[in-house]
Amino acid sequence: MSRPTLSNSAPPPPVQDEEARLRELGYQPVLARRMGGFGNFAISFSVISILSGCMTLYGFGLGTGGPAVMMWGWAGVGLFVLCVGLALAEVTSAYPTSGALYYMADRLGGRRWGWYTGWLNVLGLLGAIAGIDYGAALFTGALLDLQFGFEATPGSTFVIFLGILLLHALLNLFDVRLVSLLNSISVWWHLAGVALIVGVLVIAPDSHRTPGEVFGHFVNDTGWSNPLYVAAIGLLLAQYTFSGYDASAHLSEETSNASVSAARGIVRAIWASWIAGFVLLAGLTFAIQDYDKTAAADVPPAQIMIDAVGTTGATGLLLVVIVAQLFCGNAEVAAASRMVFAFSRDNALPGSALWRKVSTRNRTPVPAVWLSVGLAAVIAAPSLYSETAYGAVTAINVIGITPAYAIPIFLRLRAGDRFTPGPWNLGRWSKPVGWIAVIWVAFVTVLFCLPQSAPVTVDSMNYAAVALAVVLVLATAWWFAARRSYSTPSAYGSEREQAEISEGIV
Repeated sequence: MSRPTLSNSAPPPPVQDEEARLRELGYQPVLARRMGGFGNFAISFSVISILSGCMTLYGFGLGTGGPAVMMWGWAGVGLFVLCVGLALAEVTSAYPTSGALYYMADRLGGRRWGWYTGWLNVLGLLGAIAGIDYGAALFTGALLDLQFGFEATPGSTFVIFLGILLLHALLNLFDVRLVSLLNSISVWWHLAGVALIVGVLVIAPDSHRTPGEVFGHFVNDTGWSNPLYVAAIGLLLAQYTFSGYDASAHLSEETSNASVSAARGIVRAIWASWIAGFVLLAGLTFAIQDYDKTAAADVPPAQIMIDAVGTTGATGLLLVVIVAQLFCGNAEVAAASRMVFAFSRDNALPGSALWRKVSTRNRTPVPAVWLSVGLAAVIAAPSLYSETAYGAVTAINVIGITPAYAIPIFLRLRAGDRFTPGPWNLGRWSKPVGWIAVIWVAFVTVLFCLPQSAPVTVDSMNYAAVALAVVLVLATAWWFAARRSYSTPSAYGSEREQAEISEGIV
């Protein structure tokens, strides 16, 4: 099958007919293009979800560098992630498909680049579902404890987690307009939720931490003696939260004017989350009454709220957080299922013929939704046996999805002037921003494969590197079995391709 070549032509004008553009990229439209620009931004903002990432890993941050690393780390990581988002948005504008990262890598670097990028992306997205929904289960357990004296165990938390996964699967079986509506509500829920929580924590507590304590207090409960190492590991809180913004790209085949809207959605979601997240972290940290007691709590943000407004008030604030986490998990299932659908459409996954099927009733990839939540449940299963497993799940998300962001950016830089930009591009800033993004991603990928606590034991080991290695080995093994069938099309229109697409409509 012939492949398109990169050209030296000038940037094309904005694409008016996105369905025609999708056919130019090789795919017959089968998903419903019913999402607007705000909905596309909303899905990435919902997946980033500062009320999920910041709250869930806040306790991790208290012992891994403390307030100083949390606050300055958030500011610094956010800046670098914005560079990654800008560079990724430029490539997304040129290739607005559900496959997103792996399709970009395939077009710019070849089949193997696309193959491994796709597997990394799948790992990261599934890890994100597991991390987000398990975090929501932890907070739900804390809420039930406050309200009814419910004692959360690993088993009961996992049952709650499975219930949340089922809810998200069912919601994603409906028309994409429901997903878009929920994400739009999610944006305002997150912003109002942050304003409410911070407002209460400013007014209610009897005392507050000083600015010196909030921005300068360093804490090391990791067991490691090197403060630079501890501070670097502490960046996981921010880097984990700032992930998932490729959701805008994965929903591009369901977005109007996707060549512009999906790119804008990525960038806007990052900077909006950057500002709101800083406010949230500052509000929580200023309100800490007893640092040691808070750090030792099962859910530290809940302890901060209890100390500020009592059990009843804390229950209400926790409910705000849990609803935001549910919005976040639902958006992540939507993004992951579109990636599974697209990867299967190009015959990259075992059982691709099933996972690429699309419902004729609402034009959503129903089997891909069920596979996404099912595999997320498997990824989180070790949490039944190990208290450190949840940290490993979050690290799997980071080291799986973050390298996948950098690969198409690197390949776009390597292509130079041979890359034809889309209607949304960085112009002369493309190369400097792109290289900053690639270097940052290389740094955090190595960083989050390192052990997070000492001494390193079976329980405290960081299994993210092991999971990454296993996925790469499996991807390599499956490559030799599927390399003849896996291929991104050069242009849609052949009788064979039309027949394959028709078989995917159920």
